Amino acid sequence: MSPPEIGLLETEEEDAIESFETFEENALAKARYFFGKSGLPTMADDSGLVVRVLGGRPGVHSERWSGRNDLVDQDLDGENNRLLLESLVGARDRRAAYVCVAAFVDSAREIVTRGEVVGEITYEPRGSNGFGYDPYFLSTELGVTFGEASLRAKEEISHRGRAFRLLLERL
Repeated sequence: MSPPEIGLLETEEEDAIESFETFEENALAKARYFFGKSGLPTMADDSGLVVRVLGGRPGVHSERWSGRNDLVDQDLDGENNRLLLESLVGARDRRAAYVCVAAFVDSAREIVTRGEVVGEITYEPRGSNGFGYDPYFLSTELGVTFGEASLRAKEEISHRGRAFRLLLERL
């Protein structure tokens, strides 16, 4: 169940939760926050794109990397992708990974797991599936971009799926 489904309405206070520099810290902060609000066992995650030659950027700032708070959805994705390609001009190493960290918190324990899928950033977008950086992320395992991959294929290897499957195993 999501926070609204249990009567927790979004507040401005939540904007400050994801203020850390690692996926682990952000996922755990969100799980702790919502566990504290609800008293219910809580799962949360943080995810993003990590590009090796960019020192791991955009990383935890993937969704808001461009700094364009005036944009949403596809317009924001477009600006983030423009910045990604601009940052990679002249780079020969285009290796990247999608990373997701899942966290679980209840009154007895905290568990944190990490899932990754590796690939590289293409020069041109390919495919119209997915969102964000998907049309530029060429999955090593699939041999296509996440923008070209079917939902089923993407779900089988996704970073989020890997993180949550591992979390469920540990529970």
